[in-house]
Amino acid sequence: MLDFSILTENLDMYLLGFKNTILASLIALVASLILGILVAIMRISPIKPLNWLGTAYVEFIRNIPLLIITFFFFLGLKLSGLYAGTLALSIYTSSFIAEAIRAGILSVPKGQMEAARSSGLTYGQAMTLVILPQAVKIVIPPLGNQFINLVKNSSILAVVAGLDLMYQGDLISSRTFVVFDVYIFVAAFYLILTIPLSLGVGYLEKRLAKSN
Repeated sequence: MLDFSILTENLDMYLLGFKNTILASLIALVASLILGILVAIMRISPIKPLNWLGTAYVEFIRNIPLLIITFFFFLGLKLSGLYAGTLALSIYTSSFIAEAIRAGILSVPKGQMEAARSSGLTYGQAMTLVILPQAVKIVIPPLGNQFINLVKNSSILAVVAGLDLMYQGDLISSRTFVVFDVYIFVAAFYLILTIPLSLGVGYLEKRLAKSN
C-alpha cells in the first residue's frame, strides 16, 4: 500500500522537480529540433564540407553516451547541473532528430525541389518553404518518439544535481529512508508528462494522415 504522506509532506520538492523537468525538456525540445533540422540540411547539402561536418556530428554524438556529454559540460565547462543537463539533452537528441528529418527530406520526391527552384526560389527558400514542411509531416511518429525519449532522458540531470524530478526523488528518499513509494510518485509525475505527449503525437499523426 502506497504511503501518500510521502507525497503530501514532500509535495513542494516534487513540484520543484516537476517544474525543472518541464523547463529542461521544453528548452531541449526546441533547441534539439532547430539543431536537428540544421544538421539534417547539412547532411543532404550539395556542399561537401557541410555534408561531411553534418555526418561527423551525427555519427559522433549518436555513438557516445548521454552521460559523457553531460559530464563534459558539468565537469569540463563547469556549468550548473540544470544547464549542463539541458545542453547535453539538446545536443544528444538533435543527432537522432537530424537522422529522422533527413529521412523525411529524402522521401520527398526530387521533383518538388526542381519545381521550387524553377519557380525562382533559392535552395534555402525551397528547402524551408517546400521540402521541410512535407518532410516534417512524414516523420511525425519518429519525432514524437524522440520527444518522449527526451522527457525520460531528462532524468540524467539527477546525476549532476540538476534539481529535476529524479534528483528531488533522491533527496526525498535519502531523507525519509523510503525507496519504493518515493520513486513510484516520481514515475507518476513522469507519466503526467509522457502520456499526454504520446496521445498528442498520435492525434497529430491521424490529423495529418486525413489531410493528405
